[in-house]
Amino acid sequence: MNWWVLRRKIHTSWLITIFGASFIVGISFAKSYQLDFFTNPLWVVASVLIIVIICARRYVYLVPFLLVIGIFLGLWRGNLQSNDYEKASLLGGKTVTLVGTVREDVDSDSGGNIVTILKSIKIDDTKYDGNIWVKFNTGLDIQRSDIVTVEGKIDQGFGSYIGAMYRSKLIHVSRPMPGDVALHFRDWFSEGVKESIDEPASSLGIGYLVGQKKALPIDLIDALKIAGLTHIVVASGYNLTILVRLARRLFARISKYLAAMFSGFMIFGFVMVTGFSPSMTRAGIVASLSLLAWYYGRKFNPIVLLVFVGAMTLLINPSYAWGDLGWELSFAAFAGVMILAPLLKAYYFGDREIKFIGQVLIETISATIVTAPILIAAFGQISNVSLIANILILPLVPLAMLLTFIAGLGVLVLPASAIFIGKPAQWLLDYMIKVAEYLSSLPWAISKIELSSIMVGVAYLSIVLVCIYLWRVTGYNLRESNIVK
Repeated sequence: MNWWVLRRKIHTSWLITIFGASFIVGISFAKSYQLDFFTNPLWVVASVLIIVIICARRYVYLVPFLLVIGIFLGLWRGNLQSNDYEKASLLGGKTVTLVGTVREDVDSDSGGNIVTILKSIKIDDTKYDGNIWVKFNTGLDIQRSDIVTVEGKIDQGFGSYIGAMYRSKLIHVSRPMPGDVALHFRDWFSEGVKESIDEPASSLGIGYLVGQKKALPIDLIDALKIAGLTHIVVASGYNLTILVRLARRLFARISKYLAAMFSGFMIFGFVMVTGFSPSMTRAGIVASLSLLAWYYGRKFNPIVLLVFVGAMTLLINPSYAWGDLGWELSFAAFAGVMILAPLLKAYYFGDREIKFIGQVLIETISATIVTAPILIAAFGQISNVSLIANILILPLVPLAMLLTFIAGLGVLVLPASAIFIGKPAQWLLDYMIKVAEYLSSLPWAISKIELSSIMVGVAYLSIVLVCIYLWRVTGYNLRESNIVK
């Protein structure tokens, strides 16, 4: 055996990737394997010291130790939160009084009930680390960041939720002062948009611009789901990427520092306005790191970035790994756009530049392929018109965002001309609605299909093997793939 191979040094970024991947594995299994050993902080301190030594030495033979430590630390972090899952499960079937903070924009069901997610939970004066899915009936206006008190029977949680209350009674609601300032600004600007653009186009434009979808009519939401377009009206990395790229291109000619500062301001402002959902947490961290790397003339390998940000978000909230669909889809779409798409482009077009429409087409196909197994497993169906709908609509989303912003701004600057200023946005948004409604009405728009967890694993293994093949054939350097262009 060539022992010199084991003494070769690995780049620090790949050590971080290896550790991050093993940390994610540890957290994924933490809910199923709860061991008292992992609550002892002494071995955690020792593990951190060993990691520092490994990163300083960087030898190949130290990688197995890094893998083991990463899994152990993942189990430790996951066990800290899974303990609250166990405590909450003991309350199953009992009537409790719950106090929590509304995590994000509320939804409504067909019966007029408020459906929301609560964080910072306190059940019968006992604090719990996790989120609870709650449904209650009220005529009050419930907003993000409101503190609500509800009473009802708590049931077993599902996915990433430690519990669920399907029928609860709203006891009290309070709104901290000054409250969620970013939310107030968003709602104030949204009202301006509605004065210059008629419904439902105004709600669609607001959904593009700030990810607010609760005002959309139910039939339009259903049409967007069938057409595979829901991702464009929720706060996501795509919306944020458009804003960051626009800001960078506008100011880069003046000053690189100014471009970085303004782009950073856009990231912070957009995340504050849309809220810290799993997808926006991922998007905000990715955009910030990519912008920082661009400013200092560096580039991230998207695989390194994907794993690092995944581990980072799970460190903040381990429950994302235990069934949070938004978190899973966010990372799958990111992998499709930043890994599969450039490999396909290199395979079919080589070094040739392709038009904007072609770029959007490749990215759409890639994101659709990588997210499909998760969506099929979760909903038991797949949209047959998704690709067509995205080709017809997605390239126009940046223009729709710009025109919607101008329409909202027009109400503030020239209120008397608001309707005329909003006309271009009205026409474009109406076109998008017609496309979504027509495609979703086709009898073959969706197909029912089921995938087991094993089949999902096989599907993703196949995608990984295809990516490896494309990489070997093309020799493409993934470090050239960057969201900040």
